This record gives sequence, C-alpha cells and structure tokens, in this order.
Amino acid sequence: MESEKKKKTIKSKTKTEAPSPKKIILREGLTLKELSEKVGIKAKDIIEKLLIKGFSLSVNDIINESTAQAVSEEYSLKIELVSVEKELQTHAESHPEDMTSRPPIVTIMGHVDHGKTTLLDAIRQSNLVGKESGGITQHIGAYQVIHDNRPIIFIDTPGHEAFTRLRARGAKLTDIVVLVVAADDGVMPQTREAISHAKDANVPIIVAINKIDRKEADTDKVKQQLSKEGITVEDWGGDVISVEVSAKEKTNLDELLEMILLLCDVIEIKSNPTIKAQGVVLEARLDAKKGAVATVIIQHGTLSQGEAFLSGVCYGKARALFDEKGKAVKKAESSMPVEILGFSAVPRAGDYFQVMSNIDMAKRIVEHRLSQIKKEEPLRPEHVTLDELFKKIEKGEAKELPLIIKADVHGSIEVLVDILPNLASEKVKIKIVHSATGNIFESDVLLASASNAVIIGYNIKPNQKILDLAKKEDVEIRLYNIIYELIEDIKKAISGMLEPTIKETYLGKVEIRKIFKVSKVGVIAGCYVTDGKITRNSEIKVIRNEEVIHKGKITSLKHIKENVNEVVKGYECGIRLEKFKEIQEGDLLEAYIIEKVSP
Repeated sequence: MESEKKKKTIKSKTKTEAPSPKKIILREGLTLKELSEKVGIKAKDIIEKLLIKGFSLSVNDIINESTAQAVSEEYSLKIELVSVEKELQTHAESHPEDMTSRPPIVTIMGHVDHGKTTLLDAIRQSNLVGKESGGITQHIGAYQVIHDNRPIIFIDTPGHEAFTRLRARGAKLTDIVVLVVAADDGVMPQTREAISHAKDANVPIIVAINKIDRKEADTDKVKQQLSKEGITVEDWGGDVISVEVSAKEKTNLDELLEMILLLCDVIEIKSNPTIKAQGVVLEARLDAKKGAVATVIIQHGTLSQGEAFLSGVCYGKARALFDEKGKAVKKAESSMPVEILGFSAVPRAGDYFQVMSNIDMAKRIVEHRLSQIKKEEPLRPEHVTLDELFKKIEKGEAKELPLIIKADVHGSIEVLVDILPNLASEKVKIKIVHSATGNIFESDVLLASASNAVIIGYNIKPNQKILDLAKKEDVEIRLYNIIYELIEDIKKAISGMLEPTIKETYLGKVEIRKIFKVSKVGVIAGCYVTDGKITRNSEIKVIRNEEVIHKGKITSLKHIKENVNEVVKGYECGIRLEKFKEIQEGDLLEAYIIEKVSP
C-alpha cells in the first residue's frame, strides 16, 4: 500500500511540476528566420502563432522585445534579447586566458581652479590652458603620455560644477582616478563630488596634493579634510596613495607617474586583444569639413582603418583615424584614444563603440533601434518664450518653459539637458523639447515656431538665412559662449528679472570692388550693394574668407559724390570705415543695427 501511495505521489508531482522554460539569449538585430534557426522551430509555424496574437511578421523582420516575449509565452521559452555591444563585451571578459595587460586609463578630477589642466599640461609639456575659454576645460580630451617606456592614457575632465555628468562619465571610463586637491585651498564641493563619482564607479584613487609651492600650502590640513570624506592616505595609516606635487614648478611629477604605474600593476588592468575592437565614445561633434567625428577610447581588440562599426544609433566605416596629436594612424589598440571619421551621425558621448563584420549588419541594427525610439517618442509639450515668461508668471499663466538646445559638442548638450530642468521654480517647469549637436537648422526654427519654444545655442553661430527665418517666424534664438551666463539668464527669466536682450538686426551686404587711397582723407572702399541696404548709422562687420576680421562704424557713406543716409541693393557707393584701413578688394561688409528688446 505504501509503495502504491509513493507511486501516486510521484505521478501527481510529475503532472503539476512543469519543466522550467529553456533560456535562450539572442543578440539584437536577428530576423525571425534567424530566431527560428536558434530555437529549432519552423519560421512558418512561428509566423502563424504570432499572427493569432496580433503580430504580422515576415521571415526577414527583426525581432524586438514584444515579439520575443510572445514567442517565449507560446513555446515555453525564456528568450532574452541583449545588445550587440553587451553580447560581445561579455564574450571578451569571459575568456581570461586571452586577457593581456594594457595601459591604464587615468582620469584627473577635482575642484575648479585646483590645477587639473595645469597638472596635465605639465605632464604633457604643452599648453592646454591657453587654449581653454577662461582657463576652464570646456570639453573632455584624452592624451597619451609615455613614462619608463610605458604608456599612460589621461582623460582631462572639465572643472566647473555644471559639468558633473561629464565628470561622472569620465570616472566610468577610467581605471584610476587622480584626485587633485590644492594644498592652499583644501577639500571643496567639487572635490567631494569627484570622490563620490570615483567611489560609485569603484575606481581606485591617487591623491595629488597640488600647489605645494605656495606659502599658504598646508598638506596636513588637506589630508585631515580628506580623511573626513573617507579618503585616508598612506601617511595617515590608510591605503590611498598620495603625492605632493607642484604643477607650476613641475615638482614630483615623475613620482606621480610611478605611483600610477605601480597601482596599475597591483590592480592588474587587462583587455582582450583577440576580439573585434570595442570601446566607448568619449566626445563627439559635427565638423563642418569632416562631418560627424568622435573621440573613442578602445577597451578591447584593435581598431583598423576601414572597419565597419556600430555606436548607439550611429554606424559607419572608419574612414580615417587620428591620434591625440592629430597624426593619421592605421590602427588603434587597447586603451588608445583615437579620433574616428566616418560616422553616419553624431553619436552620444558615453555610447559603446563596436566593430562589426560588415556595414550592412550595423546599418540594419541602427535602423531597428531608430524605429523603436520613434515609437516611444512623447508628445511635444506647450511652450512660452523667454522674454515673455516673467509677464506670464505675474499673471499666473506660465507653467512650463521647454527649450530647444543646440551646441557644438555632445558633452555640452548632456550638461545643459541635465542642469537646466533643475533651475525650475514652483511656478515654472523647464522641459527640453529637442537637443542635438551642430548648428541651428531650418527644422529647429520651424519646430520652435510650432511649439513657441526658445532656441538656446551654445558655442555655435547660425548663418544669416537662419536668423532671417527666425525673425519671420517670430522665434527667439539666444546664443552663449559661457555656460554661467546661460544659466543666469534662465534663472532671471524664471524669477521675472530678465535683462533687455541685445539683438543684431541684419540690414544688408556690400562687396568691396576697388580701394582708393585719398590723401588727407584715408582709405575709401568702392562698393556694390549685393543685398538689402546699408545706412549711414549702420554697424559694420568686415568679412574675409568667411571670417569676421573687424567690427566697427561708418564715418562716410556716399553715392556718386553726394553724402547719403542709405544705399540700397543694386547701387554703388563709397564707404570709409572708422579706425580701420586694412580693407581689401573682395572683402564683404555686412551692415546691421543693434537693438535692445525689453522684456
């Protein structure tokens, strides 16, 4: 009897306990036909089953998440879709026998003005600071330094607190963080921020106590402050390496580099050189001559010129490779920063970069990704203009200020998209309608017109055609070169204290066809008005080879021999400029007036 009960129990368990579904990992971009081959089920049967569930697919359609879920439910499978980059990255790191040592990638972090760029400058023996706006690094750069015949890759991250996201991205890419703290200033807000980023990324830290050459330097005070932040240096019984340096005097720089290499040997930094190249986009921009360009740090494998690649929603072939000095190279190995030409569009900073076997596969995956993104796009919100915002606030009408943001590089886009919404008040929220790298295009103006949005341009200059269209569509374009001014304007607009806007109103364009040198009078330009008009009170831009070489005023405007107030398109005139005699035949004069537009 007991044996029969046991048999019944076993039978009942067999009936109720369903076998666990078979797990199948599929790479994105696979077609339904390829899926059928992977799971061992005829494509025709899968199509019929999916049709009953409301999916109309053919054998060449790409499988997405919802399709994979439907197939999983129908055939008791557990299908997991992974990105191409993740699949190949997992493959690279799951073969320890193929891993070899590679150069360390080092990120320099710390508070603004504590000497990060100056330190890197001293290490590289070049003048980076002189090239930066106001001495503050505006964009991330990567540079290779050789010490004891061993390369070290440095990432120089921006110093201003508004660039928090760029700094965070730098920490994710790096193997070692060099935390720069000024000996005369100590731990500051951005120092704490940098420590948080490094800890979150689980990256080891080397502290560089800079500016020890100054009289006010107090290294013990700095170490004490660091210990309160959880960074205890070796001198104080901790395990964090610290080096006292002076970037200005080039003191102990060799010791700092030696400590980096020593730590590199301890933590064993490795990569897999046997696979197709993988990396991360460090920075990207739209170049007027080169097209979409990106700086990529290779993490595994070797990238060769001419190879097809995939990066986010961009693809392409590596048409040309350049190192950090601008020298053309044929290949880029692990840890090497390289500028790549050949992207189909500007990739996002932080996107993975993956070499593909062919361009068609890369293109197919990108097209699929774009189609999925398009389906998920939200509806556009309503907008108000910046100059009218404070009036709406007073009336209680303003609720939202969405913006269109265009900037020269993606790093700036990321920062602005991150910080601007945080400037919102209780009465006004800020939302980003659209953001992208590159100049302002007609589509941006039309989008702003339709949504009553403000266009913010950072480190770019739209052409006259775009400015004319914006005026016609009554769209406001605000241009900035300094991020602090941009943030301050948004804050003022929200608080209802916006200052009057200074606008340049285009009048016309004049071509210099002949130069006359008149004694006791000076240089007279014989001109022809090619567009619009020029007036006696115009402001003038002198343009040569598409560059503005001078801005000034008119001291004399004549038609034939008579002094006139204006000359219109199709007529000749004589012009003398104030305090500028270096005009040449072929130069263009652009006439405009400056207007103050009150809020």
